[in-house]
Amino acid sequence: MPSPYRALFAAPGSRAFSAAGFLGRMPLSMMGIGVVTMISQVTGRYGLAGALSATIALSAALAGPQVSRLVDRYGQRRVLRPATLLSLSGAAVLLCAAHYGWPEWVLFVACVGIGCVPSLGAMVRARWAALYRGTPRLHTAYSFESVVDEVCFIVGPIVSIGLSTAWFPEAGPLLAACFLAVGVFWLTAQRATEPAPHPREQQGGGSALRSRGLQVLVATFAATGTIFGAVDVVTVAFAEEEGRKAAASVVLAVYALGSCVAGLVFGLLHFAGAPERRWLLGVCAMAVSMIPLLLVGNLPFLAVALFVAGLSIAPTMITTMSLIEEHVPRAQLTEGMTWVSTGLAVGVALGSSAGGWVIDAAGARAGYGVPAVAGAVAVAVGFLGYRRLERPAPGRGGFVGQHDEHEEPHVA
Repeated sequence: MPSPYRALFAAPGSRAFSAAGFLGRMPLSMMGIGVVTMISQVTGRYGLAGALSATIALSAALAGPQVSRLVDRYGQRRVLRPATLLSLSGAAVLLCAAHYGWPEWVLFVACVGIGCVPSLGAMVRARWAALYRGTPRLHTAYSFESVVDEVCFIVGPIVSIGLSTAWFPEAGPLLAACFLAVGVFWLTAQRATEPAPHPREQQGGGSALRSRGLQVLVATFAATGTIFGAVDVVTVAFAEEEGRKAAASVVLAVYALGSCVAGLVFGLLHFAGAPERRWLLGVCAMAVSMIPLLLVGNLPFLAVALFVAGLSIAPTMITTMSLIEEHVPRAQLTEGMTWVSTGLAVGVALGSSAGGWVIDAAGARAGYGVPAVAGAVAVAVGFLGYRRLERPAPGRGGFVGQHDEHEEPHVA
């Protein structure tokens, strides 16, 4: 591991909470695609599979910020454990309903419960911010966590799809639920690195979403999430049309590998200038990278196209976290990070549903039109809201010095 990354773990407890966060985030890449694989095997209906995956994402979009707001107010341990138990109960109902052929409405109700899963990525990043706020190491920490996210998306789909296709349909979501339980309870057992809660009187009232800059980030990543949701569902269907459904996990892992490589390199670089320019460039690159998917004709070419597309993901996400630091009060940092995840979740829901409908109507190849359109929308929203990102709010708890090229030229 390069020395800037090694230096992160000099802080006591940092290795343990990062490892717990890795396990707790595995369901992010396993549950949705696991449900798609499970339902498509049990019923053969991609429309229903996409709708259930979308229900999980929408439920997470609604519940996630509320859970994180409570975390900011009362602390991670007191909030995350009850929320996780509720999510695990929903997962248990879903698996039983799929296995025993219960009515469809039970499947949807169970998916709503699963959506109460807390945002472990935001929780771990909040711990890094508490350790390294105001130092260049925070950029490296955010880069490392983005790489961890991508490792989850490399390993998760392979494990989830592989187990569900080779063992039994419910195996992938079942393992995802186990990872969630272990990750959350291990993380919340680590009290020494838990950020101090901020009671209501310290938060100033209202939601972090009142920030105009955060509104732009959330709206843009709703469109970006549509890309991710559609690519997942369409790639599984495309691989099945090619007669190699299990290979979808490898192709999606290559997509995440591209992002992982870019994130590792990005964390070692030092940048001058305003981060919002790099952010907008990253959004544009993600949109352009969707165009070649419309032209691929087989799985090897699809894997290459997705690897290239993945190169823009992690750098854009890392820069987004830096922008959240500028536009959200310190007492609402976890909530602010979760709102971006919420935007992604809403987009994943839209992308999963739209991709499933297009697949059922016109086939998998036509389904790649969904992420292409979503990329164009993301670019449009990014350009329209760019001026809001140029004006960080005064008095925020984040790294406002990022805009000062003379004082902090090395921070993204």
